[in-house]
Amino acid sequence: MRPALLNRVYRIIGSRPFIFFSVIMLFKSYLAWLVIFEDMPFWAPLISEIPFIWAIFCLIEWFSSKRKLTAYLIVNLALTGIFFSVIMYYKYYGVIVTWRALEQVNQVTAVKNSVFSLIDPYFLFIFSDIVVFIYLLINGRRKHGAGYRLLRICNRPNERRGVMTLIFALSVVICVMNILPHTASMNERVQASEMGILNYEAYSLIADEEYELIEKSEITQDAIDELKGVHRPVRAPYQGWAKGKNLIVIQMESLQNFLIGLEVEGQEVTPNLNALVRQGFYFPDFYHMVGQGNTSDAEYVVNTSFYIPPQGAATMRYVDRRLPSLPRLLKVRGYETMTFHTNTVEFWNRTELYAALGWDRYYDDRFFGKEDAVFFGASDDVLYRKTAEELERAHREGKPFYAQVVSMTAHHPFTLPKDKISLDLSDKYSGTFVGDYLQAQHYADEALGRFIADLKARGVWQDSLIVLYGDHVGLPVYSLNNREQELLAELIGHEYGYADMINVPLIMLSDGALYPKRFEGRLGGQVDILPTIAGLMDIPLIGYIHFGQNLLVEQDNLLPQRYYLPSGTLITGKSLFIPGEGYADGTLYPLSGEPGDESVVTEDAFERALRLLQLSHSYVRQLPERSPDEAPQAMLPEPDDEAETEKTAKTEPDDAPPVEDADDAAEHETEGEEAES
Repeated sequence: MRPALLNRVYRIIGSRPFIFFSVIMLFKSYLAWLVIFEDMPFWAPLISEIPFIWAIFCLIEWFSSKRKLTAYLIVNLALTGIFFSVIMYYKYYGVIVTWRALEQVNQVTAVKNSVFSLIDPYFLFIFSDIVVFIYLLINGRRKHGAGYRLLRICNRPNERRGVMTLIFALSVVICVMNILPHTASMNERVQASEMGILNYEAYSLIADEEYELIEKSEITQDAIDELKGVHRPVRAPYQGWAKGKNLIVIQMESLQNFLIGLEVEGQEVTPNLNALVRQGFYFPDFYHMVGQGNTSDAEYVVNTSFYIPPQGAATMRYVDRRLPSLPRLLKVRGYETMTFHTNTVEFWNRTELYAALGWDRYYDDRFFGKEDAVFFGASDDVLYRKTAEELERAHREGKPFYAQVVSMTAHHPFTLPKDKISLDLSDKYSGTFVGDYLQAQHYADEALGRFIADLKARGVWQDSLIVLYGDHVGLPVYSLNNREQELLAELIGHEYGYADMINVPLIMLSDGALYPKRFEGRLGGQVDILPTIAGLMDIPLIGYIHFGQNLLVEQDNLLPQRYYLPSGTLITGKSLFIPGEGYADGTLYPLSGEPGDESVVTEDAFERALRLLQLSHSYVRQLPERSPDEAPQAMLPEPDDEAETEKTAKTEPDDAPPVEDADDAAEHETEGEEAES
């Protein structure tokens, strides 16, 4: 009875593979749509995905007879791979992946923990049929096995060529009708929902990637300032207050602003950052501006004051140019420039990025070694300890320096070793991204506190301007389940949304120069860091094209966004604006998270934001090409240091106290307010 039943199943599959595989692919289409698109009409995948699938299946019926099942299985596997890639990419970035992202596929192995953490078990159902067919194909090697019978049945020639021709013609027409009306849509997610995922992927293959460049003569600082609504005062507030100081820029991994001042079950999550906020300039209304390159994009934006490219990471698109940058501005003023990161410099093509930016030296995993490794590099404690030693050495030489320090341990998926977990959370946080994120950021804050204490002990802190900011989102909205969304809403007092997701802190400190001040409502983004530092250090930007503005000057701001949110997204006033197919069907989100607190975003602001992005891309693509010989020096540990690495434990206690508040804060604040007025 059982063999007879199996034979019947095989006969159904084999005699009607077109119908059988259509049903399978429709199921996979619905799975992908349920993950990505909210409130989808039931018929949407049927209308948008099946015509594309049928067009390919018709080709199989026309041109494949002897190995028809193999052809169906190859197409099934390819389309399944597309759907799964789209699901996984959306869960982190919130965008629909295209073939252009494949140039970064070599980065996946380095962040495989992050990838695996995003997989919900039910996603794997998309591969269940493939597992079964692999078994049948293996079984088919035996002459009288079940797989052999299936292959014989399925490989019979199809005599209904006329029917296949009609289906193919109708399918192609429907695909074209799904694609053409939506090619001008600004929002990639809306575009994919209107076209269908497979049509969208096919369209991305043939769509023209070249962007019309604006003539270089039209790209002037006056034109940029006019689009942004920026005025340049004769002398800005706080101009030159940190002139001549060392510059230390600390880029904190996945640090979001809602953590500042946050207490969970009676414990401060970031006590050291909270203390720093009370000592220096703090900008709570500050937003990331990164793209596909994440951390490396933040390094690019902060050091150039340019926007990220329309497609791909800056480290892939722009590093063939000699980029104007903060390292170059400071080098001509006698500064040594160096950048520190415990990962390998080849990751995200930083070798080329650092050369394009003009760094003197870089320190990567060859310098920091494998001591106390977490994820793909040495821990923040190792980063900070060895960096402090290098900064003290540079400080003793008497030459001013610019050091960029890129932290890493609080990296997605935030699963720290047990010996680094010191935040005591209740069971409701266990097994959640939110709980792991809080634990990771608490460790990162502790390591930062030890770094600050070390810099003070070595005499470096007192002679430096410190700039600290978050590089990018840690908890993407798309990655969170309902339980995690509820936990976040409970922590921040409102529903966690897009504005909360991209809101990162910016803190500036300098002993004897800056005083405690909270710049509430002063809207800013990472593109604004360079001109703000230039103002504090009295570095004129005459002749330096930049798209940011000095945040110490009170004025409106316009922040175009890309990648984590759809193209055309912008922040201005009190609102985050996300377009639909265009401006008219866009949606406003209040930056405060409180419904009704948003301000109007005009179509003129929308058009100006798009123009700014176009100007930035056009300017960078027309910069002179970089000489291949121009490269920073890779720093390696001295032989004695390598031996010390094997033996030495942390030099600072794990329970280092939080950074203390300045006793004379009120005095400085009074003086600063008088100077500003």
